[in-house]
Amino acid sequence: MPNEFRFADCNNVTDPLPDARKLALYTVLSAVPPGHVVTYGQLGELAGLGRAARWVGRQLSQLPPGSTLPWHRVVAAGGRLSLPVGSPSGDEQRARLQDEGMTINGNRVDILSHGWRPGEHSG
Repeated sequence: MPNEFRFADCNNVTDPLPDARKLALYTVLSAVPPGHVVTYGQLGELAGLGRAARWVGRQLSQLPPGSTLPWHRVVAAGGRLSLPVGSPSGDEQRARLQDEGMTINGNRVDILSHGWRPGEHSG
């Protein structure tokens, strides 16, 4: 299993590994290239989980500290940023997206310009 999928405190063969659904989610998330975003529902769909937007959001909120997965590239429908302005995670998401060249207007990213379409973007 790639290192970015490992939990920091899992260093023993008896430690539980993430289930197949989480691995599918993490695999697709790791493929989202810089400068692009994906919606929670689209991420679930691409991972073969149906449009499991709420489940995806819950899993992302439980990523271990220090995860290298690009969680900040996941947005709500229509490009809306769902993390509150002024919260540590919301501010971090906005800063990371801006560092990747995205403009945030009205608490949204332009999903037409920055939405990830795997067949069109090679990363």
